[in-house]
Amino acid sequence: MSMIPFKSGISIPLLVAIQICGQAESHEFQAETRKLLDIVAKSLYSDKEVFIRELISNASDALEKQRYLSLTESGGSPATQMEIRISTDKQSMTLTIQDSGIGMTREELVSNLGTIARSGSKAFVEKAAGGEAASNVIGQFGVGFYSVFMVADDVTVYTRTHAPDAKGWCWTSTGLGTYEIAEASDVSPGTKIVMRLKPESREFADDGVVKDIIKKYSNFVGSPIFLNEAQINTIQPLWVMDPKAITDDMHTEFYRFVGNAYDKPRFTLHYKTDSPLMIQALLYFPETKPDMFDLSSDKSSQVALYSRRVLIQSKADSLLPKWLRFVKGKWKLRIVLTNKILRFLNDKSTQQPQEYADFYKDYNIFLKEGVITSQDQNEKKEVAKLLRYESSLKPAGETVSLEDYCSRLQPGQTEIYYLSAVSRDLALSSPYYEAMTGKKVEVLLCYEQHDEVVLMQLRQFGKYNLTSVEKEMRQDKEADAAQTEDMGPDSLLPDVLDKVMADIQTTLKGRVQSVRVNKRLQTHPCAVTVEEMAAARHFLKMHGERMDDEMRFSVLQPRLEINPRHPLIRRLAAIYRQKPELAALVTEQLFTNAMLQAGLILDARTALTSMNKLLEMALDGH
Repeated sequence: MSMIPFKSGISIPLLVAIQICGQAESHEFQAETRKLLDIVAKSLYSDKEVFIRELISNASDALEKQRYLSLTESGGSPATQMEIRISTDKQSMTLTIQDSGIGMTREELVSNLGTIARSGSKAFVEKAAGGEAASNVIGQFGVGFYSVFMVADDVTVYTRTHAPDAKGWCWTSTGLGTYEIAEASDVSPGTKIVMRLKPESREFADDGVVKDIIKKYSNFVGSPIFLNEAQINTIQPLWVMDPKAITDDMHTEFYRFVGNAYDKPRFTLHYKTDSPLMIQALLYFPETKPDMFDLSSDKSSQVALYSRRVLIQSKADSLLPKWLRFVKGKWKLRIVLTNKILRFLNDKSTQQPQEYADFYKDYNIFLKEGVITSQDQNEKKEVAKLLRYESSLKPAGETVSLEDYCSRLQPGQTEIYYLSAVSRDLALSSPYYEAMTGKKVEVLLCYEQHDEVVLMQLRQFGKYNLTSVEKEMRQDKEADAAQTEDMGPDSLLPDVLDKVMADIQTTLKGRVQSVRVNKRLQTHPCAVTVEEMAAARHFLKMHGERMDDEMRFSVLQPRLEINPRHPLIRRLAAIYRQKPELAALVTEQLFTNAMLQAGLILDARTALTSMNKLLEMALDGH
């Protein structure tokens, strides 16, 4: 008699040792089951390979049930080694899956395999009343067994319970509407399923193919899985373990396995809770910087969904929002816990500020994407707490949070001010920042192009509005009052000022909506403002190349803010009377410079035309 030895010393007879000793009884599947089998034959699942996952899940259920019964009924440990054994045979085109689990009686064969969605797992979970055995049951797929008929011409099931006087049974079917049951001798306790594969499914008799499928779907099943005598599932599912029992080396090994990575996890979030929902999550934040592929919004999630240790979805995009696609790990859960990740990162930012700063430097783009794309306002608020920007009141390189900023608000201040520029030097030397110095308020400095879009989308933080200093300049009521004020001895006289403003308006007709005085400007001759500067810049990046000048200025409606104390503006008033052509060129160049400084000209080379003409006039002695 040919034998397969278990590690415990107990041997399970091979198929050739089993004898049919009773008269086979023919049965018809229930009508619903016959319908299901027809659906399965036409591929109920998107990938036929999942039939192996389903059978391993059922085998694991059977082992857990037997383990539970052994402990509760006899008060001891199971006598049989709890294992799943799989064998392939290319020559005969068969695949065999065998377990030493609870097995089935004749009545259970009829009930479980002859009736749709009666695998018994759900009833067992209810009976176990939430104990350890229930938590380890994988099943509840309901129709999993029938998936074998996607790949098999016929299926034979040998089974026997562990009761001393239990009979062995043989169940066979081609999946075409009927099945047969007969008594069998020399059947080992547990269940063995032998599948004779269809010619088009012969690859499932290849041990390499089956090994890859086991690793893909069932690598973390609680019982050992052997394929042709070699154990396949050797990696422990860390997410089900006590977090305190897991070392850094274990996390690194597991992270590299699940993430197909070579670095180490920067942060590790291991979260377990039973109330109000049963959730087990193990998430890793990569140490390496994201590459261009990682930044792509088309990239799938790197988080896998497992139910009872069996892979349900390897790249579960619905588990986390798209902007958290850089997180790698395993989840065993009932709901998505994005807020848990956000709280975790917020804690890191306060408890380990330098480590968080390093993380933020590499991965802030994803957080900002979260603000822009999230439809959940509470989620936006939580992500906003993680944002960091340089501040006009802090040294270069030091960043602050929005909460930090709010803690230093001036009395009566209701706005959080920010300024977009490519560098700190350009920000602090811009006319827009200069216009804020009189208010003595803190300004957040945004160096990335998308930063102002992020803050514009956020709109508020707590009870405070997020306002661009450029927008604040345009809405400055003091500037409106300054149109009729005496600006002092260094300024143009009111009647001369009115004339030069009218001349500038005429020169820039069709390009500026209006011209006005701004007494906050100190060292700059002028500045341009539009209603929503951030939105305008974003709009131009998206559509500017398809617009002519007339259309662009019609959309922007820019206003030119002038400093009547600046030497250029004072000289311009006289030049308009003496050399109007030169005055027009100077005006156009000042406007172009202001548009460049505002980021409203896509190609700086366009400014060269008026500049060259101005130089020609200067050299000609005008």
